[in-house]
Amino acid sequence: MAGKQHHYSVTVRWTGNEGTGTSSHEAYSRAHEISAPGKPAIDGSSDPSFRGDPARWNPEELMLAALAACHKLWYLSLCAQAGVVVTGYEDDAEGTMVEEAGGAGQFTSVTLNPRVTLAAGSDAEKAKALHHKAHEMCYIARSVNFPVEHKPTVIVV
Repeated sequence: MAGKQHHYSVTVRWTGNEGTGTSSHEAYSRAHEISAPGKPAIDGSSDPSFRGDPARWNPEELMLAALAACHKLWYLSLCAQAGVVVTGYEDDAEGTMVEEAGGAGQFTSVTLNPRVTLAAGSDAEKAKALHHKAHEMCYIARSVNFPVEHKPTVIVV
């Protein structure tokens, strides 16, 4: 896989030491902060099912968001190149993770549900077809080992 390489870095800092560290499973918070230079920090935790704070982003939600955002970015670029004018885009992405008896787990599927609004005169069929191309191009979708489906809705106003 030769080609141009891109490198990324983030810092994840645990902020959940409540005084006794990890002296027991119940003694610490799963809170953490995700940061990168020049960007606002993201407050993270684990899923509430794993003693996490429901008010903070968990890794599973962030993976779902990464898949949906990557698809959207490719899709908008492909539409611009194809002369399809998108005026609105919203995706209610959903994912399924299976937890095994021993505590390990993995995502088994993700479904993207983009609702795309097109300007009058745009080709709705071409707009739908471009979702397939966006999926083929999305760096994140190409990097996961589970199916990522898309069920787009396209509206021309």
